Amino acid sequence: MTNSGTLNPDAVLHLDRNENLYGPAPKCFEALRSIGLEELSVYSRDFTRGVKSRLSERLAMELQIPEPQILLSEGSEDMLKQAVHCYLGPGEKMLCPSQSWWYYQKVAAEVAGETVTYSLKEGPDAFSYDVDELIELYKKESPRVVLIASPNNPTGNSFPDDDLNKLTEAFRESIVVLDEAYWGFADVSNEHIASLVSRYRNLVVLRTFSKYYALAGARIAFAAVGTSLSRLTKFSARYLGYNRISEILALAALDSAEYYETISRQMRQDRQAYYELFRRYKGFRCFTSDANFILVKVPPDAHARLQDFLQRRQIMIKFFSEPEFVNCVRITLGTQEQNARLLSALSEFLEAREARGGLA
Repeated sequence: MTNSGTLNPDAVLHLDRNENLYGPAPKCFEALRSIGLEELSVYSRDFTRGVKSRLSERLAMELQIPEPQILLSEGSEDMLKQAVHCYLGPGEKMLCPSQSWWYYQKVAAEVAGETVTYSLKEGPDAFSYDVDELIELYKKESPRVVLIASPNNPTGNSFPDDDLNKLTEAFRESIVVLDEAYWGFADVSNEHIASLVSRYRNLVVLRTFSKYYALAGARIAFAAVGTSLSRLTKFSARYLGYNRISEILALAALDSAEYYETISRQMRQDRQAYYELFRRYKGFRCFTSDANFILVKVPPDAHARLQDFLQRRQIMIKFFSEPEFVNCVRITLGTQEQNARLLSALSEFLEAREARGGLA
């Protein structure tokens, strides 16, 4: 299933970076081998047809929105920065989740913006957004920009469509950035994008080819934007066109739906295996996730010991030190072989801990 050949069982296993370790589809490698002089030496001429690129044209067709409302970027980090830098000024507020990617707040600080955070609610098995509480905070703070992550990193929870409609209806006076970087691992539906950007003229929906399509190294991403965001459309415009090699890779990935659906199905199976493992041991809580990672809360006495145990076996997962995630770890889903290696190590640790009466 992988494109990297035989796995080295003794190599350091990095399950701490939220990368898709299955690798991109075979068609992506075939596309790279087909690249010639023209793709490397000649600028795109797609502007003569009134579009940014073949990729923006293809995405517009798949999402059923006008091509001018598709913006291309070098990874969703680039598009996120463009949107925030374009609309957030010094002293203006951006509303974003406190239990999320630290980079959101950094981007706001780059333009001297002020970050106001809202909390996700921790349930027994999953995190969730409190829409009513978020709307009340919005009324109080009047932010210029609102950021929502769905699925959210590292909690893994998504924003239900009904709640998203309720939220964007209440936030019509602000720029709303919906970060869907981890789209695809639970649901490949796209219908909501056309509906959202047609109704909410100040909405930016971020997507990337880094996660689901396993092209993190190529830095390919796009945004679908509402019709009132002409300032961002102009800000992101590139007169000489998009990277032609990235475009070829992205189109090959879009032509490989079956390959990626197989990976997503295998990841769903392995997520379930992690859920079932941790449910068997007192004090461990594994939160359900719609992404290619899971968040696990471990007993305080087990946190450092587990880290040492896995490091000695050359397995790296994310151990949090942030106050929002005390005694939590995040496990990136690898290939089924890689997940089996980690599940075996975790079982060994948990069984030994259980044998000592629940002490690490």
